[in-house]
Amino acid sequence: MIGYITIGTSDMEKAKTFYSTLLESLGAKVLFDGGRIAFIGKSMAEPCIAVCTPYDETKPAVGGNGNMVAIDAGSRENVDTLYNKAIELGATDDGPAGERMPTFYGGYVRDTDGNKICFYKMG
Repeated sequence: MIGYITIGTSDMEKAKTFYSTLLESLGAKVLFDGGRIAFIGKSMAEPCIAVCTPYDETKPAVGGNGNMVAIDAGSRENVDTLYNKAIELGATDDGPAGERMPTFYGGYVRDTDGNKICFYKMG
């Protein structure tokens, strides 16, 4: 059902590098770069993350309060790997990888623009 989600950035090059490097192990790359928007994913036929400078350039890109991108890491080991890779790429900790409830293992970071990301494995 979801085609893509868009998150704001104040630095397109930094955001493209962050997300394409972070998600490379899941098969993602920059699929389309239109200048002020870029799509990162496996294919345009699958859900993607789009990074975009704000349409209203007079206001800064800010992370939404309550908004979060959740990425299925496929395994607990990949949750740990992606969480650590995000920190290495300049993200900040927003909840280290670990068991949150009996069937949910997740790790939380904020990217370099303050957008919240969860890497998770259900089951």
